[in-house]
Amino acid sequence: MTIVRIPAGWPVTEEQARAVQDELRERVVLDEPGPPPGPGRVTGVDVAYDDERDVVVAAAVVLDAATLDVVAEATAVGRVSFPYVPGLLAFREIPTVLAALEALPCPPGLVVCDGYGRAHPRRFGLASHLGVLTGLPTIGVAKNPFTFSYEEPGIRRGSASPLLAGTEEVGRAVRTQDGIKPVFVSVGHRADLGNACAHTLALTPKYRLPESTRRADSLCRRALRQATS
Repeated sequence: MTIVRIPAGWPVTEEQARAVQDELRERVVLDEPGPPPGPGRVTGVDVAYDDERDVVVAAAVVLDAATLDVVAEATAVGRVSFPYVPGLLAFREIPTVLAALEALPCPPGLVVCDGYGRAHPRRFGLASHLGVLTGLPTIGVAKNPFTFSYEEPGIRRGSASPLLAGTEEVGRAVRTQDGIKPVFVSVGHRADLGNACAHTLALTPKYRLPESTRRADSLCRRALRQATS
């Protein structure tokens, strides 16, 4: 497990964090399709917190995109690097997530975040932030629609409907299993929305949530228990 220090110069106020978002958002690449589903690797990242002990743990789990078998995994632990502020959660997570990705023994391929990319009030969620800092293709697959609206997609797996901020499509609600609540997919960096949805379906052969998210969530929770025991 990698031990992470809060980077020098890391934002400490909401105003500083929003200024960083404004600067980095201009670097998001939206005109690349991203790697196709099936070949290569897909990496899930997730974090777990113990706010009372001021500890955050990140996990990165690399899957073979064709078989969904685990290829590699890594964890990192550090101190919570920013207070809880809706819309600025990436600043609590980025240092440890970056450390977990850097500790992997192989290239991660597409990175799937348990959260948002363009589907964010400032159009710059964790998936976008992480993508810009690493240069990797990233997408966000979230459990809820944040503040955005959508119509229920069809009941069958693979059905989708736009996730809307007014009339702007910021993502899609995607039904990954028949009759189960959809997940909410958005582009992070260097991927398009259609490809992001296709990857999401490829990662959900049995369950609502992508295997990347499920594996990373399990690993970071185990690592948090070890770090705080």
